[in-house]
Amino acid sequence: MQADQNPTPEKQEAGGVARLLSYLVILAASVGLFFDARALPTSRWDVLGAGAFPQLVFATLGVLALVAIADALRKLPPGAFAGFGAAAVPWLRARYLVVALLALFGLYLAILPRAGFSWTTLGFLLAAQLLLAPRRPRVIAVLLILALLFSFGLNALFAEAFNVFLPRGRWWT
Repeated sequence: MQADQNPTPEKQEAGGVARLLSYLVILAASVGLFFDARALPTSRWDVLGAGAFPQLVFATLGVLALVAIADALRKLPPGAFAGFGAAAVPWLRARYLVVALLALFGLYLAILPRAGFSWTTLGFLLAAQLLLAPRRPRVIAVLLILALLFSFGLNALFAEAFNVFLPRGRWWT
């Protein structure tokens, strides 16, 4: 699929609104992560603490997002939000796989602390691969083997070889 060489003014306005919304999401995420980084523990030897560098990064990202928001608002013509919904729906439909994988990844991140790495990763990989791959018996068998290897196998590798324990989950403790 090729991008429009000469997008219509409505598409340009919808793109500007979408850009503004993405900057707002980045700003919200950076503010939330900035405050989460404050909770990182400090040690006796490090006065600033483990959260100092992440806070610096997220504060910088937040300031850059604010600048981008101001610039996006300056470039939007009056009434740009009116046609956004009409342009966004067909755009999202054309990219349904991206939307589905993003939603699946969000679900993965939400369930990970509760179910643990192995089970959550197994479910995520199976769902993502079934969404993207052809559904033939031989392909599904390979997908299942890969999902098992990259969930339980990776967990075992990290635990046994590297002595690093991936999240076990609250449901299994």
